[in-house]
Amino acid sequence: MMIMRRTCKEVAALLVAREDRDLPAIERMALRLHLAACTACPIFERQLLTMRNALQRWRGYTEE
Repeated sequence: MMIMRRTCKEVAALLVAREDRDLPAIERMALRLHLAACTACPIFERQLLTMRNALQRWRGYTEE
């Protein structure tokens, strides 16, 4: 079951990688398990989502 255990550093890398590509099923499961047990990583995940949303809005911004 060690294959499913991830450190916060590994999970942060997976969260960033998830922005660019689909993760394999085993990595998605490990990510879900870690996020359910960790208090810090879900905060980092929300920060990434906030940045992604802000960048999408910025790309569509026009001064009219």
